[in-house]
Amino acid sequence: MHKPRQMHLTVQLIGGTGIEQGAWRWPGDQADAFIDVDFLVRAARIAERGKLDAIFFADTPAVTVDLATSSPQAALDPVVVLTALARETERIGLVATASTTFNHAYTVARQFRALDLVSGGRIGWNAVTTSHPAAALNFGADIPDRAERYAHAEEFIASVMALWGSWPEGALLLDTENGHFADAERIRPVMVRGRRMFSRGPLGLPPSPQGQPVVFQAGGGANGLALAGAYANAVYNNPFDLSSATAHWQAVRRAAEAYGRNPDHMTVFNGIVTSVASTEREALQRRRELDELGDLPSKVAYLGTQIGVPLTMDDLDEPVDEELLRDAHAHPGDPRAPLALRLAKEGRTVRDIIAHGPIQYHPVALGTPEQVADMLQHWFEAGIGNGFTISPDAADGVADFVDHVVPILQKRGVFRTEYEGTTLRDHLGIPHQNGLAANHPALRNPKERQA
Repeated sequence: MHKPRQMHLTVQLIGGTGIEQGAWRWPGDQADAFIDVDFLVRAARIAERGKLDAIFFADTPAVTVDLATSSPQAALDPVVVLTALARETERIGLVATASTTFNHAYTVARQFRALDLVSGGRIGWNAVTTSHPAAALNFGADIPDRAERYAHAEEFIASVMALWGSWPEGALLLDTENGHFADAERIRPVMVRGRRMFSRGPLGLPPSPQGQPVVFQAGGGANGLALAGAYANAVYNNPFDLSSATAHWQAVRRAAEAYGRNPDHMTVFNGIVTSVASTEREALQRRRELDELGDLPSKVAYLGTQIGVPLTMDDLDEPVDEELLRDAHAHPGDPRAPLALRLAKEGRTVRDIIAHGPIQYHPVALGTPEQVADMLQHWFEAGIGNGFTISPDAADGVADFVDHVVPILQKRGVFRTEYEGTTLRDHLGIPHQNGLAANHPALRNPKERQA
């Protein structure tokens, strides 16, 4: 019997709270959640209760917000967080970012292989080409141009995967009777050499139950697609709308096929903000209140830029002035601007336009559990790469999603009711893997090196 296609879901907590700037102030949430690993453990357990594929922790090695009013978006080192979560959860996947720009391949290979072993094969590595100037200053470095960052990332990921493969399956013997710990002839240096880096290996750790961590990739454009097509099994996408999400999935498929890989072994996780309540009106009010806890004046000003009219806080609870609206236009450089303009032309107040999320980094699924489930199912069935990364507006939104939206998706048969395996690869439905293919160009033949 053919198994129906099901969506994949991860959840992301920004700064330990939610994606909205003022979420750390939300009543009932925990203001110091960004440094409380027990809080993060509870969130992971809630996500696991919902049978989600994974919980994801993005990271930029720098302070990128105004600490006078905002919680840090990445405070605790994600490797530390995943270590704690690995010991306090049983089945849910655990994914974290590690930069290819400001790290060494051997360090990332060793840390994420260790995490994979500690978790029993539930780890994913999100490889990113960090470009934030604040991060560069922390490492006393310059930011390379985009082409160089991605060329470096290609060598970096190849090195990490080759190091993972330097300890092959079955090489760990643990033969106590005869004194054979491992088959040392099979655990060999890999000598990965590129124009930008060299790593000898081998790694001192055997494969996990899933072989190696799942490689996630975050980045757009031709460079990002090429990197995803060559190495990734999961891709994070920040769509502006449904059409951009479906177009991105088709581009990912083509990139995978160009490298001779099966696109059915890839998942695109599209970022979606969720604001769930018992009625659409309550969900909208929830977003209004969260907006009040953040920098609302800046949001008002940004909305004015999106639709080409001057807006101030004095306009907050009124529709956009009719005379101004006649000259309003969607900013050509902001793909979200048409939504902002449409909401304005519907006669909504400035406050309500902002609450609907047109200036948000991700599309907003707002309303009742059924309305949120409807949006996810509609996108899923339209062909967006099968996956979503849920970014709740505030931390209590994790439980709202798990307890009220997930059961609807399960009842409709588009999301699992139980985990069918124990590893992240099991959850994503992708094959076991350990290292690069033997003919990968990053692996130089030892005889060629000696010639």
